[in-house]
Amino acid sequence: MITKLNEWVTRALLVVAATLAFLICFLVCADVIGRVVFNSPVKGTPEIVSFSIVVICFLQAPFAIRSGGMIFVDAVTSRLPPLPQRILEIIGYLLGLAFFALVCWGSLDPAMHAWTSNEFEGEGALRVPVWPARFIIILGTFLAAFNYLLTMVERLRAPLSEPLRGPGSPHEVAG
Repeated sequence: MITKLNEWVTRALLVVAATLAFLICFLVCADVIGRVVFNSPVKGTPEIVSFSIVVICFLQAPFAIRSGGMIFVDAVTSRLPPLPQRILEIIGYLLGLAFFALVCWGSLDPAMHAWTSNEFEGEGALRVPVWPARFIIILGTFLAAFNYLLTMVERLRAPLSEPLRGPGSPHEVAG
């Protein structure tokens, strides 16, 4: 149940991130055309793009982890016997879980500060509130850590004869 819900949420966040990236393309094109043709760029484009890049990255991270899209170098581990491979694979999942959990935990105070102080990015034409991006970082890092945990548990339950998967190996995500 939790796995299916997680799969649905990670896919939904991926769709949101892809849609946002698609829309940002139009904004950047409109800004360039406005700048070159009309000598009048779209106001606030740098603020919106910088805000959106952070949002897109952290919305995609959980799906990248779950689908096996994270970087994994097996130049050394592929030459080891199955048990050391599995141990190193689990250590990799633990390190990924710890990293994203620490980023999530470290992002809580800045997000609360952005919310309570009504923090904005940009000056003049467009001021973008910072709190949505800060809370998306918390959501993305929490789900990334959770996906490392789920994947690690699955790999611990898998037979030792199963080949090394690693965070970067293709993994079919249930639909």
